[in-house]
Amino acid sequence: MSRPLKVLLVAGTRPNFIKIASLAKAFRRRPQSFVPLIVHTGQHYDEALSRVFFEDLGIPRPDWNLEVGSSSHTQQTANIMLRFEPILLAQRPEAIVVVGDVNSTIACALVAVKMEIPVVHVEAGLRSFDRKMPEELNRLLTDAISNLLFVSEPSGVENLAREGVDRHGVHFVGNVMIDTLLSHREKADASNVLATLGVEPRKYGVLTLHRPSNVDDAATMLRILKAVGEIGKDLPIVLPIHPRTVGRVAGLGLKAALEGTPGLRVVPPFGYLDFLKLQAEARLVLTDSGGVQEETTVLRVPCLTVRENTERPVTLTQGTNVLVGTQSERILQAAARVLRGDVKLPERPPDLWDGRAADRIADILEGALS
Repeated sequence: MSRPLKVLLVAGTRPNFIKIASLAKAFRRRPQSFVPLIVHTGQHYDEALSRVFFEDLGIPRPDWNLEVGSSSHTQQTANIMLRFEPILLAQRPEAIVVVGDVNSTIACALVAVKMEIPVVHVEAGLRSFDRKMPEELNRLLTDAISNLLFVSEPSGVENLAREGVDRHGVHFVGNVMIDTLLSHREKADASNVLATLGVEPRKYGVLTLHRPSNVDDAATMLRILKAVGEIGKDLPIVLPIHPRTVGRVAGLGLKAALEGTPGLRVVPPFGYLDFLKLQAEARLVLTDSGGVQEETTVLRVPCLTVRENTERPVTLTQGTNVLVGTQSERILQAAARVLRGDVKLPERPPDLWDGRAADRIADILEGALS
């Protein structure tokens, strides 16, 4: 290798920050091989929340912030593309690395592939098989145009093979999100978030909600809140509320219903370390987040996913996750099993969820891009 490879790491949302944290560290440990540069698209645009994630995770300040903010899917994707193109024209990196399945992922991948710059997709191959989910379309399209696809669980390899993706570009490497979790467990354990909230380990639950299929539909939200209210009579539930959810609750006229849900405590979003501690000590987590399904699997905390599908099936077969949908009765039945202690927790994490996924990616990129 005559000179280090210039690689642009793209992140747009808080889950993306968690994923690029381990990649940035792995690349920085190899200065002879990589010059990693970070592009923050600003898709999650709250400055305070973005800053605390970068600080908690030890991510260097982004080299560029596109500051696209919130808008429709079309407008946001187009704005990212328009603002990302000049960076690629000026920098001409050896590759760009996109993670996950958000609008930033597909937007930056499209710009790069049209400029014949190799695209590396981390967390490739995940499928919910629900094309009503914007994330599912982003996954399918990004995988179709990427040069190298790094897969976090075996289902990803199977899905890509079924779709006819060249197997030589597909690599099962493990989960970079879990790399970050494992490397931050000790710091998270020192968090005082439980004392701040006045809750004790295993004597509370956690709820996260942000998917459009849940928070954009009043009837669905009310069914979920009904179940949460029943659970909350026996187990207080902490909801670090997503900014998007705040807007949708207000728009749907559900503020009173949210605030009146028994046992539900609505709080602002937490930084990474505080939220990791909150999850780790919970008796139960209810969520519609893909990342939380993975994190609870490794933390060995029972997780009820309020969706009808998941793109992370390994969390069902080898983890703590149970799909419960959005019907109140199904949620309550599953929660009752957890509270009775009837749920068997996994003895070990899924294969290659061992904290070394980013190093495996760096190893492969050294050979593939040189």
